[in-house]
Amino acid sequence: MNATKLILSVILLITASFSYAQDQEKDSVVSKENYYNKRAKEDAKFEQEFNSKSKSQDKKFWKEQKEYEKELKKRDEVAHKAYMKGKRDAYAEHNKECNNLCSHGYYYHDHVSYYYHGNYSSKRNSNRSSTRAKVVVRTPSIRLGLF
Repeated sequence: MNATKLILSVILLITASFSYAQDQEKDSVVSKENYYNKRAKEDAKFEQEFNSKSKSQDKKFWKEQKEYEKELKKRDEVAHKAYMKGKRDAYAEHNKECNNLCSHGYYYHDHVSYYYHGNYSSKRNSNRSSTRAKVVVRTPSIRLGLF
């Protein structure tokens, strides 16, 4: 009887410790999402107010921003998803206030399009042509006859 109580106590203790560890992990994920969501909104505010002195400076800024997001996606998918959601929300909120009346840099609208749709505007890539290929795979037919 004592052995059964001991075994049940150990099982209960192990189960409780696993549950506690999972709760801590869940809290960690939520706090990470909140951090990157807040960071994205701060970054978006900076981007919306950013005025470069030249097109090359503007291009360099947005290239660095794109690289940061690419590295974040490689490093941590959850953080990247939260960051992109924060950016999308911040740009949507700014769009309500701005309505193209604000003065933004040359590449700004391409990047806004990316945050909304997940791809960059095609107006700069209009010289690309699409090629379609049709692939047909035929399989042999097998017929069974009685004779």
